Amino acid sequence: MSLEDIKRVTQNFHDDNFIGGGGFGKVYKGNLQDGDGFKTIVAKRLDTRFGQGEQQFFSELQILLDYKHENVVGLVGYCDENDEKVLIYEYLYRGSLDRYLNDTSITWVKRLNICIDVARALDFLHGGVGKQAKVIHRDIKTENIQLNNDWKAKLADFGLSLICSINEETDYIINHACGTKGYVDPLYRQSGFLTIESDIYSFGVVLFEILCGRSTFAIHKHEGHYLPAFIKKNFEEGKHAEVVFNQIREEILPKSLTTFQEIAYQCLHLEREKRPTTKEVLIELKKAMELQVS
Repeated sequence: MSLEDIKRVTQNFHDDNFIGGGGFGKVYKGNLQDGDGFKTIVAKRLDTRFGQGEQQFFSELQILLDYKHENVVGLVGYCDENDEKVLIYEYLYRGSLDRYLNDTSITWVKRLNICIDVARALDFLHGGVGKQAKVIHRDIKTENIQLNNDWKAKLADFGLSLICSINEETDYIINHACGTKGYVDPLYRQSGFLTIESDIYSFGVVLFEILCGRSTFAIHKHEGHYLPAFIKKNFEEGKHAEVVFNQIREEILPKSLTTFQEIAYQCLHLEREKRPTTKEVLIELKKAMELQVS
């Protein structure tokens, strides 16, 4: 997609179209002509002033071009011209999941469906469909899970992600620890050894955020520690029900809750070998759904 076209649909990256940003640069909304009408897109514009982020740009571009899945945010186009680097994504109407954690209108079934969607995306990226090169996302968090109008969830933001042919002999790659505090695998943070299981740990945090109706940051603010320590303390004291979001507690059937909590808690295991695979997580989440609706 040409820079001229991107400038036209975002009104030359006008402040009125600005919807967010981070270390990589700024994100804008725009309206792209689509047949007789228009479709809304999102343009992520790299801040190239300090010569940073180029690796992330090309890494994310490669992943979005090669790994297409219904639960991975879709790439509409990209631009690499005149020192401008821009990624164009589909626009998901409801925005990121972190905004809805304490939304009382989101039922337990709806929350389970979101969890299942994200597990499907991770299972695909981790090699669930037989791709040799696996993708480690490295920044799984509710802020990077986008929701469309019917609450379908899609995993987004692959700027920190790594594509790696992990075989049986070398099941980790060493890298300077990246990710978000409160989500990042403590073993990865301490040692720099990154594995597929590092994503599993972060996903465990997300699963409990969805169940608790609170973010790991909100828990840190009120409890003095992040969600994993909060969950561990409550579970060791047998207070499994007390971590559940009050507004959905009564609607959750006990067997569905137990199934969900057991698999989510395994994700947070400090020993990587004892964490489940994404396929195992997906199976248990579907089981929790069946136990809820049957």
